[in-house]
Amino acid sequence: MAVKTENRVLAQNRKARHDYTIEDTFEAGIELRGTEIKSIRAGRMNLKDSFGKIDNNELFLHNAHISPYEQGNQFNHDPLRTRKLLLHRREINKLIGKSMQSGYSIIPLKVYIKNGKAKVLIGLAKGKKKYDKRQALKEQDAKREMDKAINRSMKGMSD
Repeated sequence: MAVKTENRVLAQNRKARHDYTIEDTFEAGIELRGTEIKSIRAGRMNLKDSFGKIDNNELFLHNAHISPYEQGNQFNHDPLRTRKLLLHRREINKLIGKSMQSGYSIIPLKVYIKNGKAKVLIGLAKGKKKYDKRQALKEQDAKREMDKAINRSMKGMSD
């Protein structure tokens, strides 16, 4: 039987890269119950305002919203429950060491299916200041303007 290697992104935290500087990323499994995987596969998950927290040398995902599965009836789950993230011990130890430093947070970046299992890409992040965000927006605008100018000049050459 062939191994399924679907890597479709099902949920993404778009504000994370705007609000934080991502210094390191880790791929974690997520412990799910009942109908949660069906909702995730249907793309009914939201990572906005979610974060990772280390408790008792284990990593947990807080405030991630997984909508109840429509055909789940009594077997549905609490949409905002805390879910355990599955990482190797050395990765958790690395996160513990870094997250204890001032200004570091554990932020989920995206959720996807890999080999039939739901995975969460988490990032070790440091919060950006307001002026850093403004600078990043200026750089994006400048790059966009340069790309437009290049495309216009290339289009003028081909005519």
